[in-house]
Amino acid sequence: LGLARTYRWGGHSAWPLPLPVAQHSLLVLALHRRRFQGASNALVELRELLHDADEGLLGFDCISVVKPFLGEAFRTLTARLENAVAIRYGLPPWTPGERKAHKLADRVAAASEAVHVAGWTRGEVRNTLRIPYNALPADPLLDVYGGKAWEPWAPGLAAERFLAELERLISARGKSLA
Repeated sequence: LGLARTYRWGGHSAWPLPLPVAQHSLLVLALHRRRFQGASNALVELRELLHDADEGLLGFDCISVVKPFLGEAFRTLTARLENAVAIRYGLPPWTPGERKAHKLADRVAAASEAVHVAGWTRGEVRNTLRIPYNALPADPLLDVYGGKAWEPWAPGLAAERFLAELERLISARGKSLA
């Protein structure tokens, strides 16, 4: 699974392992679930889980402040990959409200990862990354998976957990993974 072997923060980590995008995707899903407390559905949650699937296909997670420098060709490529994922999993486009809620969860996750995993200061998160949100003090994934707060998972474990959630959400929609 490419998302388990593609790393956030350019692979930089204060931990022995870098943070897999698959783990980040599960964190964003956990934040979504926390916000909507059962008022969501499997399709919306599947889209949350797969929000960075293009990065697994590319093998590259570009930090958002660098993306403008990569130009239109990069934007076109990622849009095509996102579209391919949407077609494969039958994901509709985001509504404006869903996009806004997703961006909040994704940015809070990024702020938290920057501080707790990559070792950035809160000031660097605000000034360099331009993320106005505070890092979460507690890791939401602890409630689901246990372990040490904010510790990156090994690729095999990240793949296992991501694929289990993917299968659960697909089953909840009444589709097979194949």
